[in-house]
Amino acid sequence: MNLLLDEIARATARLADAGVASPRADAEELAAAVHKVSRAELHTVPDAAFDALFWEYVARREAGEPLQHITGRAFFRYLELKVGPGVFVPRPETEVMVGWALETLRDMDVQDPLVVDLGTGSGAIALSLAQESPRARVHAVEKDPIAYVHTDRNIEDLDERGQVKLHLGDFSSALPELNGTVDLVVSNPPYIPMSEWEYVPADVRDHDPADALWGGGEDGLDAIRVVERTARRLLRPGGHIAVEHSDLQGTAVYWIFAEENGWRDVRNHKDLTNRDRFVTARLGTS
Repeated sequence: MNLLLDEIARATARLADAGVASPRADAEELAAAVHKVSRAELHTVPDAAFDALFWEYVARREAGEPLQHITGRAFFRYLELKVGPGVFVPRPETEVMVGWALETLRDMDVQDPLVVDLGTGSGAIALSLAQESPRARVHAVEKDPIAYVHTDRNIEDLDERGQVKLHLGDFSSALPELNGTVDLVVSNPPYIPMSEWEYVPADVRDHDPADALWGGGEDGLDAIRVVERTARRLLRPGGHIAVEHSDLQGTAVYWIFAEENGWRDVRNHKDLTNRDRFVTARLGTS
């Protein structure tokens, strides 16, 4: 075992004692970020190249700082995104919703589909859709000025074909010029009710931006209700929406997309842990 791998083993024990959920993976990711290699290449780092900054990073993670804020990066599908304080860190469960969105775009008989991402955060959803659906035109909406800066930087770095256009603004009034023309709306809005404060992990509630977590209203679904109204305004007849929610909100979100408001084919979808994670619907054609 080389020096770095030995130090990673020690760090893993420290992080486990601190209650970190994935201590080995976190220790390896911290080491990879410090030494500018991939996790698969950690064994190639010579002893003389070991950087003691690794232990500063471990101490920060031990104290509850999110891994992605320490390394400054988050991985989402095929992207490496720049993140930090003030922007929501994308989660793996959202990747399943993006997969559904990509399948839906492929099934559409539309040459250059028009997509809107409401509450884009780091730009994870918008950039993934642009990267994996090369003909899509994606409008990403973010209301928080700090998150907007992160998103703008990620778009500059990753949007090679210039498919993503970023807008600073609120969900409710976003993009009136696109009313009735959008093929797909996707959103991972805030949806946690304040009544669940004590159940949210400390590294989430203390570090992710509040506007990206707490959805408003007693049930936490006020932001999703705004997304529903905005999507109804933006979508063309036959257009689709996908919106993420917590694993306990599937039934409630299902009924937000009511038939009397023009929604059809409303469905619950599960994430990789087989829990309800997002609802999809289609705007009726009549």
